[in-house]
Amino acid sequence: MNKYITVLILTHKSRELLLNYIKNIYKKFKIIVIDNSNDVDLEKYLKKNYPEITIKLIENNGYGNAINFGSKLVETKYFLASNPDLQGIDEKSLLKFLSVADLLKDKFSTIGPRYKNVNPKSLVQSDESKEISEIKVISGACMFFNKKNFDAIGGFDENFFLYFEENDFCIRSFPINKNYQINTIIVTHDAGNSVTVKNIEERVLHDNFRTWHFMWSKFYFFKKRFNFLIAIIYFTPILIRLFLRIGIHTLLKDKKRTDKYKSRLSGLVNSMLGNKSSYRIS
Repeated sequence: MNKYITVLILTHKSRELLLNYIKNIYKKFKIIVIDNSNDVDLEKYLKKNYPEITIKLIENNGYGNAINFGSKLVETKYFLASNPDLQGIDEKSLLKFLSVADLLKDKFSTIGPRYKNVNPKSLVQSDESKEISEIKVISGACMFFNKKNFDAIGGFDENFFLYFEENDFCIRSFPINKNYQINTIIVTHDAGNSVTVKNIEERVLHDNFRTWHFMWSKFYFFKKRFNFLIAIIYFTPILIRLFLRIGIHTLLKDKKRTDKYKSRLSGLVNSMLGNKSSYRIS
């Protein structure tokens, strides 16, 4: 078993994805599973069938909180934090992360892989012609850390429940070290599908939940990075558009879109008012 890297996997109602993820790395690397959906059955299953995996059930206080919690359990020099809906992480890719860390002499804040088949507008990636390239922000779906550097930066801001926590971490890391993307490690991320849903109604509920937190986190991120006044100026046109869209779709009796824009509006307004990112679904 590799003595340098721990794989930290964050799960929430994603048992099958997790089992698919670990099959190629079990017994080769230390694995810690942080589950925030209180999946007692998963805990029992792993302890019986994968006894070398450490699993902890914690309260659902967000992605950054789960990484911070899991990082305290890491005893190796490095750890990889990732979602279970990620394909392409195996022994070869993990050893590549290790070799690049050595090449950089540990002077990095976080390192990420290259993502296949993603919208360049939603995920900015580095120059593909370079094997290792500096990048401003690493996607939170897969982040490789030197634990000492992670702790020096202060981990993740736990005010973020979902979205933009990696942006905040990467930007806060600039005074300490740069961030890098390894373009020869190619992964696929099925974004938004790490949670197993039972039906269309539950899918809509989760979609609205995510859009609420996206808007809350985006405003909080802008406010933190710049200041409150700049954030208000930037988001006021968005606020007006949301009111207009809610009105239009209410008149059209399109409940699905009305609820979607109401979720966006609620998340944005709560963030503007300084309320915590407290919206939860079971």
